Amino acid sequence: MLPWWVVGIALALLDVAVSITQQRMIGASTAYPFVAGLAFSGLRDVYWRLIHGAAYWEVWFLIGGFLGALAVGVLTRRGRAPAVRTTLSARRAAFAFGGGFLMIFGARMADGCTSGHILSGGMQLAISSWWFAAFVLFGGVVTARLVYGRRTG
Repeated sequence: MLPWWVVGIALALLDVAVSITQQRMIGASTAYPFVAGLAFSGLRDVYWRLIHGAAYWEVWFLIGGFLGALAVGVLTRRGRAPAVRTTLSARRAAFAFGGGFLMIFGARMADGCTSGHILSGGMQLAISSWWFAAFVLFGGVVTARLVYGRRTG
């Protein structure tokens, strides 16, 4: 595993490079409606045309993130797949959907996306991003306690 400070420096350098070359900060949520518009021409509305230029980069950013994580996992010999449940209860599905919806809703209310707020906004010391990150952490802890209960060991 890479030390936390190496990852932090790499993210900071990436954020600066993206800011200079793309005139925008790191984010990923715009890639999803962009890909949907590529796949289904009926979804190419005013918003799609607005994000068209920036979203190309975000798609490559997501692909690169996946490939980079895979490479680090293989190189550090930690590339084992985690145990995956084969069944999904209605309760787990409801919690997952509800939590995801609330997280996206909160990020959009703060005028950004989840990864953009936590990565780029945090590095820019944006108050809305720090609040968002704090509530994501708090919500994650509360949700884990509700879903998994208090486990010891």
